[in-house]
Amino acid sequence: MLKLHFAPNSRAVRTLWLLEELGLEYELNRMDFHPKDLKSDAHRARHPLGRIPVLEDGDITLWESGAIAEYILERHKNGGLKPSPDAPNYPKYLQWFHYCEGMIMPPINTIVVQTILLPPERRDETALGQAQRLLARAVQPVEDDMVGKDYVAGEFTAADTMIGHAIMMSHRMGIVNENHPNLMAYIERLNARPALQKAFTFDTV
Repeated sequence: MLKLHFAPNSRAVRTLWLLEELGLEYELNRMDFHPKDLKSDAHRARHPLGRIPVLEDGDITLWESGAIAEYILERHKNGGLKPSPDAPNYPKYLQWFHYCEGMIMPPINTIVVQTILLPPERRDETALGQAQRLLARAVQPVEDDMVGKDYVAGEFTAADTMIGHAIMMSHRMGIVNENHPNLMAYIERLNARPALQKAFTFDTV
């Protein structure tokens, strides 16, 4: 059985969401987002940097969220959530799947560091402002491309678990707002999905 090492308010939510969307059986090791768990010897044996998510599948261990998603889809996809390479929506699927980590998450990471992880005396308002402006620019192409679409590849796919989670984080940070009507409607559709609601129950308890 698949085993997911998970901590709330992290990229691990997208992995848990994908597992729920696919209806796959899994074991969940829920940890606190705190050094006592993430930097423990036990967890560093799974991930050299002490981060999450980590997926174990027998003797296989993966700890990069995009790679985990692709692995699950290829090895355990249960018949869905990825267009075939010759499908018309495959290029959009591929683009938005990778745009998430390539363009949206880097400024989000900086914002989290500058507003949460660093103590106030070490925070850099210039770096924070730059990251906020970069994130605003990064979400705009998604807003523009969502005109007339429910999901980034037309139908719901694993790309939505990747970029959708990042868009929701951007909304929590105030970057995605009423000036992004397509993304706000997109977030509402995602929040209505039972699989995401199930994942969020683990994210908040």
